[in-house]
Amino acid sequence: MNIQIFGTKKCNDTKKAQRFFKERRINFQFIDLKEKTLSHGELQSVKKAVGLEYLINKSSKDYKKLNMDKIRGAQIREEILLKNPSLYVTPIVRNGKEATVGNKPEIWNQWIKADK
Repeated sequence: MNIQIFGTKKCNDTKKAQRFFKERRINFQFIDLKEKTLSHGELQSVKKAVGLEYLINKSSKDYKKLNMDKIRGAQIREEILLKNPSLYVTPIVRNGKEATVGNKPEIWNQWIKADK
């Protein structure tokens, strides 16, 4: 397993994801979205796994401020996401080509079972 957790240190769901993998002694890489955002390739991989709309936090303060509710073009939405990591639903947990958004322990358990 090659687990990456993208989130913020203050996000409770990100803390839950970290705790989930720590309790099962599974190594992971934590990427703080306040310090480093997803690359274009990482975004494409996650988007392919979960869909663009599931990545966007519609209750984020910046969602309305950046007029995301009015932008329909997927390419423009992606560009705005890449520049504004506060718009992501967190945590984004990647396991190779698979990914989840939010707190999804039932899916993470499936990954662990499949890895054994």
